[in-house]
Amino acid sequence: MSFEDAAFGSYGQGESKARRAFEFYENGDISQALSELEMALQADPSNSSLHFDKALALDSQGHFDAAISEYETALGISGDDLEMLNALAVDYTRTGQYDRAIDVFEYIQQLNPAFESCYCNRIITYTEMGQHDLAEQMFYLAQQLEPDCALCYYNIGNSLFIRSQYKRAIHCWLKTAKLEPTHPQINHRIAQAYWAAGEYEYAKKYFLNELRINPGDTDVITDFAMFLLSIGQTESAREKFNRILELTPDSATALFYLGEIAFNNSDYEEAAEFFNRALQEDDELAGPCYRLAQYELMKGELGEAGQYLIAELKLNIEDADVLVSMGSMFLMLGEIDYATHCLLRAVDIDCANADAYYYLGFISAVNGELTDAAEFFGHSLDIDDKHIPALRDSALLCLAMGRLPEAADRIGRALHLSKGEPQIKSLYRKIWLAQKVEHIFGTVLRFKFWLGLFKNKKTS
Repeated sequence: MSFEDAAFGSYGQGESKARRAFEFYENGDISQALSELEMALQADPSNSSLHFDKALALDSQGHFDAAISEYETALGISGDDLEMLNALAVDYTRTGQYDRAIDVFEYIQQLNPAFESCYCNRIITYTEMGQHDLAEQMFYLAQQLEPDCALCYYNIGNSLFIRSQYKRAIHCWLKTAKLEPTHPQINHRIAQAYWAAGEYEYAKKYFLNELRINPGDTDVITDFAMFLLSIGQTESAREKFNRILELTPDSATALFYLGEIAFNNSDYEEAAEFFNRALQEDDELAGPCYRLAQYELMKGELGEAGQYLIAELKLNIEDADVLVSMGSMFLMLGEIDYATHCLLRAVDIDCANADAYYYLGFISAVNGELTDAAEFFGHSLDIDDKHIPALRDSALLCLAMGRLPEAADRIGRALHLSKGEPQIKSLYRKIWLAQKVEHIFGTVLRFKFWLGLFKNKKTS
């Protein structure tokens, strides 16, 4: 039996308070159930079942640390109860105490190797630890005991999804749906896997399946709206975000994405209104300040743009492309230190970001650090040998450093790729002229050398 199937209401002598607690729990009134259990425990503090039931109620509210304390108390009274041990190990996983969770699961296995839940739930623990081979090993051990465990298929599906093995994850989650059609949000997970695998029609089908079951689930609606945005169905996405606002008018996420839709449609004033409303609801939401900075730059309001960028930077952004964009905007504002900070963070997140290395090269060149600039431009071109700005600016750098053959090669490639862009064409002419001048100068020097040598031979 899995932790999710653990029963509430094993009361021993069946005290009236405990019975009332069970009734409240069944009706979804967890707070009142906990109140009744507290009174029951005052009367009978050594009843391990009451402690266990209190832990289950706390778990249902997400109070996992408090639940752990109750499980430990219950086990101290009753000894090695497998269900209690299993529930404790699950909560250790939920609170990130993975080593303790593994110890408890292994102890359960020693007590009863046929207790399937200690393998099934250990799949989650190993998945969160990133030890996916062990997660699969637990899955196969559980399969030997219970080949049709829906939760096992669900848990190993999570491991496969994290590893980008989307088709295998889909197979496992479809198996979960077949074995347990009411498994929470299983259609949502299948939709996410199909989306990640690029099978958009199936993804849409399963999003709709989930919403038929849970039409008011704003998390699913949000995910579906973002999916619709990603496949270009903007109006349908707008409808879904508006639906979220009907259900939760203070949804900063919905307000932000409605702003994104308006921004991409060049309705900048409407977009700014949405972004400001999103900030009013959640001033730590990533995105609105970044977009408002872009809007202020368009209007030429440099001071306001800088303030928005600094506010966005404080949010610990983890999107490398956004950081590169912010770095380029800081450069436009002349804020070299902020720009460098953004770009170095972008490289830490994505070491194969050609744009980040290009802008770092540009900053180094501006600071007169030509060797560093050449190295950064080189990294950019190693990643993307068709990066026109890196080719153009590294050609200019090579010209300044007297490396004319490299300069000519790079500006030639840039000219070809840009199809004759005027600025690049102008630089191409300068480098071509510099090569000619060097060639003429070198020819004159060689002529003078040979003429002097000839005269010396004549006089001797």
